[in-house]
Amino acid sequence: MSNTPENPPRTTALVTGGTGGIGAAIVRQLAAQGHNVVLTYRSNAEAAAKLVAEVEELGVRGAAHSADLCDADRLAALVAATTRDFGDLSILVHAAGPHIPMVHLSRVEPSTYAQHLNDEATAFFTVVQACLPALRTAKGSVVAVTTAATDRYPVRDGLSAGTKGAVEALVRGFAAEEGRYGVRFNAVGPGMLTDGMAERLISSENLDQRALDVTMSRIPLQKFGTAVDIAEAVCFLASDKAGFVTGQKLNVDGGYTV
Repeated sequence: MSNTPENPPRTTALVTGGTGGIGAAIVRQLAAQGHNVVLTYRSNAEAAAKLVAEVEELGVRGAAHSADLCDADRLAALVAATTRDFGDLSILVHAAGPHIPMVHLSRVEPSTYAQHLNDEATAFFTVVQACLPALRTAKGSVVAVTTAATDRYPVRDGLSAGTKGAVEALVRGFAAEEGRYGVRFNAVGPGMLTDGMAERLISSENLDQRALDVTMSRIPLQKFGTAVDIAEAVCFLASDKAGFVTGQKLNVDGGYTV
């Protein structure tokens, strides 16, 4: 098919944490919008392969790579393979992150905090550094999935707010420095969801019914969100429709942070 205004050339998106609840929703939404999608995963090769098959059924190209997001050499090779095989890297969505238990900060060991900070902020920084040359060439867009907890703190959520806050600071810093190359950086802050990490917290009883009721009472829309809600916001910020938006954070939280 030739490239015309009605059929523009496909652009390629890289989604870290692509097999997670939120990551998979983002992969599907980007593919549905016509982007080729490359995803990274930590260990779930079967889920990654199924997701690539879903993407390709939508008529775009897909690929999956297992990657330690703090391994700069591995990421450099991944980006090189992506630009070689797909022709470009125009969108980076960072949706990866460790499972974060609900626990009071006073009960968190310094070594545990350091590990979470590494898995969140160092990973994001390393991914961005690997992708920057390609993103500059494409005048691309970066969206980091963080948390609404950095704007309204829920007790026992310090491992999330206290590490993803560093990611949000990096988003603002990169936005200020990379705008001269036409690269945009933004963040999406999920509130309470029915899937993704919130679902795991509920299943593990980190969040009991009382905690869920208290959370619901603080949400003006009186409902929890879904991974699709997050994916819609991510895809908007990654798109040309948000072409004059950079250095910002969009909370998708049903009004929790108002």
